[in-house]
Amino acid sequence: MKKKILIVIADYYKDIAKGLLGSAKEVLPKSGLIKVISVPGAFEIPVTISKNIKKYDAFLALGCVIKGETPHFDFISHASTEAIMKLSIENKKPIGNGIITCLNMRQAIARKKKGREAAQAVISVLSQ
Repeated sequence: MKKKILIVIADYYKDIAKGLLGSAKEVLPKSGLIKVISVPGAFEIPVTISKNIKKYDAFLALGCVIKGETPHFDFISHASTEAIMKLSIENKKPIGNGIITCLNMRQAIARKKKGREAAQAVISVLSQ
């Protein structure tokens, strides 16, 4: 059976998003159905997955949150991670968390290939 995978990507940082998506696609099976939905930021990823939870076998959450001068970074990072984990457990479907959290743009650029690791995690859980 072909697996259906939805990638939800926050494209607030376009170059970082492109790197995350490209590296994830490198390892995803070519035989499956893969759809990509772009959202403005990491906070919108969980609701988009929730709206599509019944239509797909697995999900990838990709995006980047960079720390600024306010606690906003902490709130968004924590809320997104909690919501993704809750969706995964409640629906018994793998969601690869490829939302990178960085202190600055230099770190984000260095980590923009991390989509690959999230995709590999999803593939691993799907094959169990």
